[in-house]
Amino acid sequence: MNNSPEKESAHACIDEKYIIASFYKFVPITNLDTLQSTLYNFCWNLGIYGTILLADEGINGTIAGTKNSIKDLYQWFCDQPYLNGLKIKYSEDTSVPFHRLKVRIKKEIVTMGKQGIDPISKVGTYIDPLDWNLLLKEEHTVIIDARNHYEVEIGTFDKALNPKTNSFRDFPAWVTRTLEKMPNVNKDSKIAMFCTGGIRCEKATSYLKDRGYKNVFHLEGGILKYFEDVSDEENLWNGECFVFDNRVSLKKDLQPGEYLMCHACRMPLAQTNLGSKKYSPGLHCPKCYGTHSEKQIKRFKDRQRQMELSNLRGSKHLGSRGKQDG
Repeated sequence: MNNSPEKESAHACIDEKYIIASFYKFVPITNLDTLQSTLYNFCWNLGIYGTILLADEGINGTIAGTKNSIKDLYQWFCDQPYLNGLKIKYSEDTSVPFHRLKVRIKKEIVTMGKQGIDPISKVGTYIDPLDWNLLLKEEHTVIIDARNHYEVEIGTFDKALNPKTNSFRDFPAWVTRTLEKMPNVNKDSKIAMFCTGGIRCEKATSYLKDRGYKNVFHLEGGILKYFEDVSDEENLWNGECFVFDNRVSLKKDLQPGEYLMCHACRMPLAQTNLGSKKYSPGLHCPKCYGTHSEKQIKRFKDRQRQMELSNLRGSKHLGSRGKQDG
């Protein structure tokens, strides 16, 4: 495994910054309970926060810590025969974008809800980020953004189809109801897919190949690896890239973007949303205004008050120890 923090980070790793590491690997795992306990204790002792998902099909996580703590965890992964070779990407922030540590056992490390999909044995052809632009420019290539609608809204590639899904579970239904009825698409069509870090496309391309599509490709390492490898002059991305942590979005240089998050509905908010009469920090935004019950609103108010008090004290507000649950 040769992708260490020193080689993979888009910027020089400096001690006063925190490293955010996103990683996954589809690999059979049989000792889930043991791995869960071991990983949780190892990360906790290193002061690492974030979420790691474990399932029979593999591992998926996004965590943050100091440069040295992430290096130690990376070395631990290297020492495990079945976890060596994780697909991992690094970025930086001036603070830890997570409030707690969670190591959870799930049915899937990325939930599609379809049995029998096996990215280990059947997956699309990987396209290096430096070659991705060639596919984008091909006239008859079908480009599919495999992310959710709220992610696509803040940034994507030109020409990319938007399945307008609310979650990855919706993707198979979009394939059968929409993609397979498009007059310009057949089982021999050249289809190229992309997502944030690559994991959703591993499953999505496996699903398409399972349905008989022959020429399926996907962006290796996802949008974040594309940002890391492709120069500003050659970068064809429009907008920012949504990420599932407190940074909300990243710019092409992998620095935190301009979007905030509504803590009620978890949707990204543009700066223009903040001036709306339907926006109240922690309670609602123009996207979810009027959709919450009185009980939810009371809970949101209590949470917002705790967050504001914690910010004044400079402490974490959601319980730093977190969960180790199945």
